[in-house]
Amino acid sequence: MDDNFCVVQHRLSQARQAPSPNCNARPAGEAVSLLVIHNISLPPGQFGSGHIELFFQNRLPIDADPFYQEIKDMTVSSHLLIERDGAVVQFVDFDRRAWHAGASLFDGRDNCNDFSIGIELEGTDTQPYTDLQYEALAKVTAALQQAYPALTAERITGHSDIAPGRKTDPGPAFDWPRYRGLLE
Repeated sequence: MDDNFCVVQHRLSQARQAPSPNCNARPAGEAVSLLVIHNISLPPGQFGSGHIELFFQNRLPIDADPFYQEIKDMTVSSHLLIERDGAVVQFVDFDRRAWHAGASLFDGRDNCNDFSIGIELEGTDTQPYTDLQYEALAKVTAALQQAYPALTAERITGHSDIAPGRKTDPGPAFDWPRYRGLLE
C-alpha cells in the first residue's frame, strides 16, 4: 500500500472501497469539522472475521454469533475502518453523513454526524491497538486534515467524549498521547 495517503473527491485513495447504504446527505453548507475515533469488534472481542464490513453493509450473518441477534436491526456505518493489520476500508464518502455518532454533542453542537468524520479501529476498550493501526490512523488523519482544514488537533475526539455515559470507545486501551505525538 502507498504510504502517501490522500483524499481525492471525498475518498481516501488508498482505502479499499466497500460502500454502505447507511448514510445520507450532510445538511446543506455543512463543512467537515470534527474527527471521531471509535472502536468495534465483531463478534465482540474477536478480530479478523470480516463481519464489521458486513454489519456496515446490512449483510451481517445473524446466525454466526448469538450477539448478532441483538444488533441485527441496527443500521450504522462509519466513514473508515482501520483493521488490526493497518488496512483501511472506506464505507462512506467524506462529504456524506455516516451514521456513527448517534446522540452526541461537541462544543455545544449536537448531531455530530452532521459535521464529523468517523473512524472505527478494529479493537476493544481494553485490548491494546496495534502499531500498524496507530501508523495508519496518523497517516489518515494527516490526509484528512490536509483535505478538511477545520479538522484541527482540538477537533479530534473519542466517541466517549461526544456521548458520555452512553459510549466508552475508543476506551482506556487507546493511547491518545501516542496518537497525538504521531500527528506532530
